[in-house]
Amino acid sequence: MRIGFVKMQAYGNDYVYINTLHQPIDNPSDLAVKMSDRHFGIGSDGIVLIMDSEAADFRMRMFNPDGTEGEMCGNALRSLSKFVYIYRLTDKLHFTVETLGGIQKIWLDAAHGNVNNITADIGCPVLDTRRIPVVTDKPEFVNQPVQILDKEFLMTTISWGNPHVVMFVDDVGNFEVTKYGPAIEHHTQLFPNRTNVTFAQLVSRERIKIREWERGTGETIGCGTGCCTAVVAGVMLGLCGREVTVDQIGGALSVKWDENGHVFMTGPSHIVFEGVYEYEPVKNN
Repeated sequence: MRIGFVKMQAYGNDYVYINTLHQPIDNPSDLAVKMSDRHFGIGSDGIVLIMDSEAADFRMRMFNPDGTEGEMCGNALRSLSKFVYIYRLTDKLHFTVETLGGIQKIWLDAAHGNVNNITADIGCPVLDTRRIPVVTDKPEFVNQPVQILDKEFLMTTISWGNPHVVMFVDDVGNFEVTKYGPAIEHHTQLFPNRTNVTFAQLVSRERIKIREWERGTGETIGCGTGCCTAVVAGVMLGLCGREVTVDQIGGALSVKWDENGHVFMTGPSHIVFEGVYEYEPVKNN
């Protein structure tokens, strides 16, 4: 089976995009495992399927390199939005995308057919611990002290459909992400379903730096929802304003948490390459 794909990057996250409107995929979990080798061949953080939707203009399904399905990724969402425009699946500059995390609204900044920036309204952050997989009797898990290995962190949990825990550290650039990231991700007494981990550093009230440990993947050079998580936590703790530039290893992302509770992320995306993958399907049981 020959599968046409496009590899795209949005400030750190590399995903393989597959238009399933004309090439149905029966077992995307198996395909994700085979296509998502980060060190050889195609290399990506996973695959993203572009599908029809009854609730929005398009539907996005995202699968991690281990074959598990992800709920929502801001960087993946922005790249999908560029894909559907430049490959003529829509001529709209404002449209909606259905994800497991909800219906996301998109605005494209396009000139002469070229998309320069994408703004995604990823909705309101979830703070209610009855809706986030965290073991606690607290209604909101905000700035809670948690001992991880030899260090105590003040943690805040936020969800965009995919749960994140965020904590502020003094120097994120020199922080031991590979030591503490997996320890927090697998802290099953607290996070029974595992979690994404955002380490953030306050530079000023208008600027934050982050490093992201993504569950099932490891450290990534960019994470859109991680950027939004850091800003929401920063505003809640009185550390920053509502419009913040967030520096990731892969580049800076603009984040705004408006007075109505919606979070907007704005940044670019680009095509890395196009290709065809020879795939031997494995049937679902």
